Amino acid sequence: MKKVLYLSTCNTCKRIISEVNTNGFELQDTKKTPASQDDIEFLRKHVDSYESLINRRAQLWQKRDLKNQNLSEEDYKALLLEHYSFIKRPIFIDGEKVFIGNTKKVIESLKTHLGE
Repeated sequence: MKKVLYLSTCNTCKRIISEVNTNGFELQDTKKTPASQDDIEFLRKHVDSYESLINRRAQLWQKRDLKNQNLSEEDYKALLLEHYSFIKRPIFIDGEKVFIGNTKKVIESLKTHLGE
């Protein structure tokens, strides 16, 4: 599987996608086609927890004051499935290699992986 989960209205996602070669990748705008339960479970196998997939900058995260709640792993999973904005982005999936988020380190690793 070669897929990019991103948000088309996110300038950071657009910038990163323009910087890397996405030929052969399926681009999935999470607003139009949210990550499925299978996507979330696949990603979970590549990270420490569902919590590590959470976008803490999401407006809903802040509106609901979720940072001050004691959330379980199942709560985090439910949030990821509930609304597209809770998932960290962009996410590049290249087979069993997964690159999550927009930190400089993640993007450099992605570019190295893609031979750029």
